[in-house]
Amino acid sequence: MSLQFFPQLDAYIKELTDEETLIPQERKELLLKLSGYIQKKKGGPVQLNFICTHNSRRSHLAQIWASVAAAWFGLEQVTTFSGGTEATAFNPRAVAALQRAGFDIVNPGGENPHYRVKFGEAAEPLECWSKTFDDPANPEGDFAAIMTCSDADENCPFIPGVDLRLPLTYEDPKVADDTPQEAERYDERVRQIGREIFFALSNAR
Repeated sequence: MSLQFFPQLDAYIKELTDEETLIPQERKELLLKLSGYIQKKKGGPVQLNFICTHNSRRSHLAQIWASVAAAWFGLEQVTTFSGGTEATAFNPRAVAALQRAGFDIVNPGGENPHYRVKFGEAAEPLECWSKTFDDPANPEGDFAAIMTCSDADENCPFIPGVDLRLPLTYEDPKVADDTPQEAERYDERVRQIGREIFFALSNAR
């Protein structure tokens, strides 16, 4: 661990790294495919693009956790991205759940805000906004496409330039929007994605 993480987030991550037993074996097998992809790059550049339909919730959560896990484990060759089959906005409920986990997030405003997400005082912030998977900000080739929702996986039969396509889908926390369970469901998804991404990258060293 080469960077100083915010104390609350540091404690949260240490809990995640102790939760491997909560990951079902079939999920571990999928996650180890991601680990293997990173290892095969042999220290060279690794580009991970997390894709869901609207690039508003799950793909952002996975991108951010992958960036954090790469920093935590010293995988400096890993760069993370996200995109959708259409652009909307990074959902504020997902943003709030990340803040509850310990991230510092600045919202500059606008219809599709370019949020600045930090995991430590000295860390370079991630710029997170909703965009399509083939947006100029995302890689054109030599990248892994990790499909975080089944709709995107089904509706994107072909992604140009990809050298690994991995269906790592999650339940959409949107199902609990505007219900008493909303915060709980978003917190669950943040934790599940964090736990699984940390497992994958811990096995990529």
